[in-house]
Amino acid sequence: QVDMVESGGGSVQAGGSLRLSCVVSGSTYSPICMGWFRQAPGKEREGVVSIYPGGSVWRYYAESVKGRFTISRDNAKNTLYLQMNSLKPEDTAMYYCARANSGSCALGDFAYWGQGTQVTVSS
Repeated sequence: QVDMVESGGGSVQAGGSLRLSCVVSGSTYSPICMGWFRQAPGKEREGVVSIYPGGSVWRYYAESVKGRFTISRDNAKNTLYLQMNSLKPEDTAMYYCARANSGSCALGDFAYWGQGTQVTVSS
């Protein structure tokens, strides 16, 4: 059983920063692609960014976050991070940690999800 617990969400003003964390347990973590997804009210869940097993290569799915969001992972701690800077009201969403079935970071390969952490950005 895969267990993923996110933390670090909250309410900030536009231009602020937040750092999300996700601790993964109950599965092999290191050779697996990990990522962050988000879902805003009334919208479908979308991929934000993912990181390959080695930790030095990532893949952005949302063009709007490039240059503002940075993903990282600590394989020794089985923890995934998302540093979010220059936040905008349109970043408001529930953010989910996700685990793929392999080292591939194809969107369709993500199969496990955390419970989510809410990020709210006010103007």
